[in-house]
Amino acid sequence: MSYKSGFIAIIGRPNAGKSTMMNALLKEKVAIMSDKPNTTRNNIAGILTKEDAQYVFVDTPGIHKPQQQLGRVLNKNAYTAMEDCDVIAWIVDGSQPFGGGDEFILNRIKDLHKPTVLLVNKVDQMSREKLMKVLMSWTEKYNFDDIVPLSALKRTNLDEVLTVFKEYLIEGEPMFPEEMISDHDENFQICEIIREKILFRTHDEIPHSIAVLLEKREEDEKEMFLNIMIVVDRKSQKGIIIGKQGQMIHSIRIAAQQELKRKFGKPVHLELYVRVEKDWRNREQKIKQFGLDELNDD
Repeated sequence: MSYKSGFIAIIGRPNAGKSTMMNALLKEKVAIMSDKPNTTRNNIAGILTKEDAQYVFVDTPGIHKPQQQLGRVLNKNAYTAMEDCDVIAWIVDGSQPFGGGDEFILNRIKDLHKPTVLLVNKVDQMSREKLMKVLMSWTEKYNFDDIVPLSALKRTNLDEVLTVFKEYLIEGEPMFPEEMISDHDENFQICEIIREKILFRTHDEIPHSIAVLLEKREEDEKEMFLNIMIVVDRKSQKGIIIGKQGQMIHSIRIAAQQELKRKFGKPVHLELYVRVEKDWRNREQKIKQFGLDELNDD
């Protein structure tokens, strides 16, 4: 029996369901999720190892029209994943009409000439008749190598997704150890979990304006101690993160501690601090320092 492995770039507009689908395929939370655009900032590989194949799914930031330098960096991260992969997985929200953002992504795909599978997500929200119309309209847009309808949230048709992608993997040995499920370390995952708790609790510009940095980590067999810096780009945002009488930062800390305790199997004591770095999203040096530009070239 031959073995296959390869990189699958999961691309799409913000909120199409990229992270939800990757986590569902892996049956483990590798990428954080929220309903806020650009929740995913880094290219995060989720590694699924089977008896006959290793799928390396690369979850990418949602491709969008950037307002700051950070947005341009996030788009660049996604484009790089598309260029380096063996097959592109373009996930679209089937309940939404084709728009300018889709046109932009489609033109990028046409330029790359790579195998592309269209994944029509959120089919649980539409009737069979509506789904048939949606699938027909997408077939008219481009000659996709495959089209698979699915529901990432309800985990519908995910076996078919794996069957289809296996066709495009390359014959060869696995690229990562069998026990590895992500290419990002625990410290990265800790910061992402805390950022997720902030995303759930804040609105407007706050979710886009924060970065989360691990300052200190100490642990033994029984417990873990973490010092975390939350960076915002305006003084007014610092007040919102802390909240009235410290209520907001307290609720973020409690929620994060609970999830981290489940993840590590022991109590996690979290100290959160907030720092203002004025307009950091337009400063390339800060974007790199905060680990959001993983590519050294321009």
